[in-house]
Amino acid sequence: MHFRLRWLSPFLILLIFFLILLNVQPVHKVAAQQPTGSVPTVTGTASGAFITVTYPEQINVRSGPSSYWYPAIGVLLPQQQSPALGRSPGGDWIQINYPGVPGNVGWVYAPLVSLGPPGVTLRIIEPPPTPTPVTTPTIDPTLAAAFLPQYTPTRAPTFTAPGPLAVPTYETAPAARTVVPMGLIITLLTLIGGFGALISFLRGR
Repeated sequence: MHFRLRWLSPFLILLIFFLILLNVQPVHKVAAQQPTGSVPTVTGTASGAFITVTYPEQINVRSGPSSYWYPAIGVLLPQQQSPALGRSPGGDWIQINYPGVPGNVGWVYAPLVSLGPPGVTLRIIEPPPTPTPVTTPTIDPTLAAAFLPQYTPTRAPTFTAPGPLAVPTYETAPAARTVVPMGLIITLLTLIGGFGALISFLRGR
């Protein structure tokens, strides 16, 4: 009995080792698929046209190329950069890439920024349509009437034509008839005076 156990022990060991080998699966090497094209690398240098804020304070980014017709949608800080996409037809505004807003684009006033790199040119981009107001402001007629002066309507005076102009007429008085002419009377008086003066002279002698 003891001899039989000694003979079976190596046999059991070989059997167990064989079963272990059957359960072990071979290791398969999988080759990873290699890309056929070039893989882009991320660098710290911006490519293409870009703008740099040169104004000493923050500037507004607007939804269109006008500070009157388009609202502000964000800001840029001094020395902040952003990719430039194009110019307005007049050249006063530059369209930039501005993530987080509708369309991911905005407009900045060109004199407040510098364009780089040197010699870059931008395409002309037509401005977007102006936003329409949600509500149209109306004036309360009762409130407006309180500030308007009240005028009492009066009838315009009628024009009455003047009567005919009466031109006065004057009658000339007839000349008075003198029997003796005035020149003759003067001559006689002169002669009488001269005659009296002659008599006085003779009496004085």
